[in-house]
Amino acid sequence: MTVRDMEVFVSVAETGHIGAAAKKLYLSQPTVSHVILQIEKEYHVCLFERLSRKLHITETGQELLQYARHILVNYKEMERYLYHAAEQLKLKIGASLTVGSIFLAGMVSQYEVENPKVRIRVVVENSKDIIRKIIEGSLDMAVIEGMVYSDEIVSKEIYEDEMVLICGKRHPFASWKSVCLSDLQNMDCVLREEGSGTRAFLINLVESHGIHIVEKWVCHSSDSIINIVAAGQGISVLSKSLLLHTDDVVQLPIRDFELTRSFRTIYHRDKYISSALKNLMDEIECFFANKKDKIVQETPKP
Repeated sequence: MTVRDMEVFVSVAETGHIGAAAKKLYLSQPTVSHVILQIEKEYHVCLFERLSRKLHITETGQELLQYARHILVNYKEMERYLYHAAEQLKLKIGASLTVGSIFLAGMVSQYEVENPKVRIRVVVENSKDIIRKIIEGSLDMAVIEGMVYSDEIVSKEIYEDEMVLICGKRHPFASWKSVCLSDLQNMDCVLREEGSGTRAFLINLVESHGIHIVEKWVCHSSDSIINIVAAGQGISVLSKSLLLHTDDVVQLPIRDFELTRSFRTIYHRDKYISSALKNLMDEIECFFANKKDKIVQETPKP
């Protein structure tokens, strides 16, 4: 099977039609049909069920599709490297919103100063979307918070992030020195959107202890959560690093539970780790290894 054959197969799988794939690839329909039939004949497999003049990908076809996508991504990456080997290299990295909004900008800037032939492109989205992009092969690596439940991804814990409960200054909790987890029962909460590692942390925390909370607000940014909590609309749990420069909310420890989660680097198990990518991942690990002390030093005294 050639690279072109894989491109034809992927196009047919993604469009679901021979004609649409042929148009996309500037090939004739008989040529596309011949490629699919030759793959099936050579490997004695059925890639598509042909029902009512429509194509329905089989389980074998789905498995081949995952392999083919990753091979094509790596092949195109290899070509980009060769075309630009004498110029600049590009690395595409992802970050969840907490990581991307607080930690990575300074590190990326410093890395590019020290590695002038490498340009980094960064995508900042919630953890679920970043994981999906890693699986699809559109990102080289990423740094996210929370757990990863995919055997297609290699992950490594690099940093322990401290979380804290926050409330408005007029909230009943505001005068307390600390709270118990059970005190959150039936409380109005301000949460991140589905797919967020921050949201998953709080939901898993309360559900694992049989505590019911009210999802009063759902937001796509930590700044929105801070503003809404400050206005007295509920409580939330955020990374303490997001609160270093704000006094709009009250921070409270939960005395019967340690609020920490892990940041981790992730990449696809089949990803080719170039020297430039390996160097970047090493720099990221080193950056986070030194970050904890800095955060402690910057934390305002009560």
